[in-house]
Amino acid sequence: MAREPGSQIGPYTIQSLLGAGGMGEVYRARDTRLNRDVAVKFLHADADARRFQTEARAVAALNHPNIVSIFDVAEEYLVTELVDGSPLRKLKPTHREAIDYAAQIADGLAAAHSAGISIAT
Repeated sequence: MAREPGSQIGPYTIQSLLGAGGMGEVYRARDTRLNRDVAVKFLHADADARRFQTEARAVAALNHPNIVSIFDVAEEYLVTELVDGSPLRKLKPTHREAIDYAAQIADGLAAAHSAGISIAT
């Protein structure tokens, strides 16, 4: 379900669509309580709500610079820090930049693994 810019969900004012994936859509929003921009992920109606809640708990359990921080969760959405930038698939990095990105991703995955969180397919 598309969210219109200016619409409100709790204390969050939707600004624009950032992207969509298998579980839901992610929007840039403004947290009116704390006066900051955030990312709000809305669950698709046919997505697995238990998996969504499990994802929220897993992210909330981590504190690492290469893993987004979670700020809020409800049945139909979760709110994380907003990380500005381009999706990796749209970048054309140099070899050195690609290695740096890969190292950052691996560092975040290692932190999650050390915390007992694994990626299940």
